[in-house]
Amino acid sequence: MPSIFSRIVSGELPAHKVAEDGRHLAFLDITPLVEGHTLVIPKREVDYIFDLPTDELAALHAFSQRVAKAVQAAVPCKRIGVAVIGLEVPHAHIHLIPMQKVADLNFANPKIKVAEARMRELAAAIAANVEGGSGLSAAKAGEKSTATVPPPLPDLVKGLFFLSESDAPLEAVAYAAPGGELSHAALLKAVGEPAGLPVETRELTQFLRNHTADDGVLEDPAMANRYKALQLFMKQELSETKVYRVGPGPQVRAYALGRTADGTLAGFKTVLTET
Repeated sequence: MPSIFSRIVSGELPAHKVAEDGRHLAFLDITPLVEGHTLVIPKREVDYIFDLPTDELAALHAFSQRVAKAVQAAVPCKRIGVAVIGLEVPHAHIHLIPMQKVADLNFANPKIKVAEARMRELAAAIAANVEGGSGLSAAKAGEKSTATVPPPLPDLVKGLFFLSESDAPLEAVAYAAPGGELSHAALLKAVGEPAGLPVETRELTQFLRNHTADDGVLEDPAMANRYKALQLFMKQELSETKVYRVGPGPQVRAYALGRTADGTLAGFKTVLTET
């Protein structure tokens, strides 16, 4: 069963996101020790943080550094405390906690309740201070995205994973995008990826072929039928559907996107591990 954090990554559960890239996500803790208490996770579900390969652990800490600086810029404090507990949720994560004193980092302290409006305000303020941009799909954290995911997609992708050298969840997404032909530069801008990254395109049927086959990698005809239903929706209800592979690897971000009737880019995204 996916962890609660994987369900946030997939879009099944909401979160006050503050930063994101192809491999990582940061969001506010809903039971914080102090205002601005932020969690940083790898999108790939690994229970124990020190089971991450060395390069992935280093990348997680580098991403955490960017987020920590943004938290400190947005929330008055003397330092950002860092903690790894690893017992609460079976998904590696780092706590970033604004501190005025050492006691602020004590997990025996009672958790505080932060109003929803204040959580949105904090998320927006932190996201606005992330060096190089937050990478979030919406125009700003804490604000409603101008693009809406078509209603069937969250249900179609719920619980689905893409199997490469590791498993990664499928996340339903939607992005505002310019009209006309979608260049690679425009695609990168629309999905919040850094400019200049390499982009390759694939046909959706080819991309999912090992998952839609009854005797494919899933070895489960019922699950294969779910991927077939997703593929059918993407091909019939969206236009110009393609899969865009972004980045040089070893972890490649994959965006399967087509246009809705109003021109929005919609579909799903996942991560491929290719070493």
